[in-house]
Amino acid sequence: MSVSNDNPAKENNNAKNNDGFMGMLKEIFSKRMGICVVTGFASGMPLFVLINLLSAYLRKEGLDLKVIGAFSLMMIPYTWKFVWAPFIDRYEVFKLGRRKGWIIVSQIALIVAIASLGYVNPQESIITVAVLATVVAFASATQDIVLDAYRREFLPDNELGLGNAIFVNAYRVAGLIPGGVSLIMADYFSWTTVFNFTAGCLIPCLLLSFFLKEQNCSHAPRTLKAAIVEPFAEFIYRRGVKAAIFIVCFVFLYKIGDSMALALATPFYMDLGYNLTTIGIVAKNVGLWSTVVGGLLGGVFMLKLGINRALWVFGFIQLITILGFVLLARLGAHETPSVWLLSLVLVCEYGGGGLGTAAFVAFLAKETNPAYTATQLALLTSFSAIPRTFCNAVTGYLVEGLGWENFFILCTVLAIPGMLLLFKVAPFSQKN
Repeated sequence: MSVSNDNPAKENNNAKNNDGFMGMLKEIFSKRMGICVVTGFASGMPLFVLINLLSAYLRKEGLDLKVIGAFSLMMIPYTWKFVWAPFIDRYEVFKLGRRKGWIIVSQIALIVAIASLGYVNPQESIITVAVLATVVAFASATQDIVLDAYRREFLPDNELGLGNAIFVNAYRVAGLIPGGVSLIMADYFSWTTVFNFTAGCLIPCLLLSFFLKEQNCSHAPRTLKAAIVEPFAEFIYRRGVKAAIFIVCFVFLYKIGDSMALALATPFYMDLGYNLTTIGIVAKNVGLWSTVVGGLLGGVFMLKLGINRALWVFGFIQLITILGFVLLARLGAHETPSVWLLSLVLVCEYGGGGLGTAAFVAFLAKETNPAYTATQLALLTSFSAIPRTFCNAVTGYLVEGLGWENFFILCTVLAIPGMLLLFKVAPFSQKN
């Protein structure tokens, strides 16, 4: 006796949902996403070597704080990487491929330079340390240029959101090596061993690079002049002058409120009455992992939402969560808020920021032409860093003049113009 299917439409819908879920899992755990993890780790490691490990090394060796502070000048290559990006778009090295060759060369330079730092005594040769640090910064910025370009070229458009989110979060997690494991090792081993270990963590990334598949690009610039001029001309021609201006303004403003709100986070926690142990254990860990989880969830959600809608949804969450700091500031005027409330606010703020960053980075990649990816992405990412750098520099003066509560309200208001620009650069109803 056969049993008839009373609701075949429902079964079909369930089958489609299952197929969609399995398809999403395949995208998340695909080889392309694995490459994003490894290259993101390789991209983040050198930056945290300069920020965390090198400064600890110099201080441990007895150098003056003024000298250590001056080493921040070694970060200049990160903000000017668009200057030599056209060379990377135009030339290939050792005939290994337009992208692959630069990836391998920059990673070899990073491994050698980071390992070499452990063989130099800063007290005897601070100039040598400065030169090696500059090599690390320059090679790291170069690696960022070419990895950004390669990622844009090998990821399909529908995976740009997820791929960039995974890359950015692997970038952040990489900081746990030089900013955590290597510092702990320094209490038990020599600095030579510490820097060799840290450099060795990049070797698996280098080995993977030899197996990367070069992407074909028939419209790559054939002269250096073309590599310099064509990326700008193509971007303006493709988008139009007015649209290009709107995009640049959007890049300036989309993350500005969130960035300013976090610029003085540690002093804010201290003024609320939290001790340094609480800040170190709760604030920093909750902030890091909330950002990572937010970024990963943002990448997954973008598979369904698309980049345009994600910019709207995540941007609104990113804006609203700043108000959590307003609440902490108001309560902190009377007594120190509970650690649980602090944790909740940080989960929302950093998680919202991670969502916004995932959509923002995917948008930057989407706006580039694969023929000029290195130059256009380097330029757009530099644009996004410049206003945050200058605005963050005046946050101390703003807090002194306004107080913490009004300062965070101002940060919330400053996030609104970037959202309004979405009407022009990424309409909610427009498909990617």
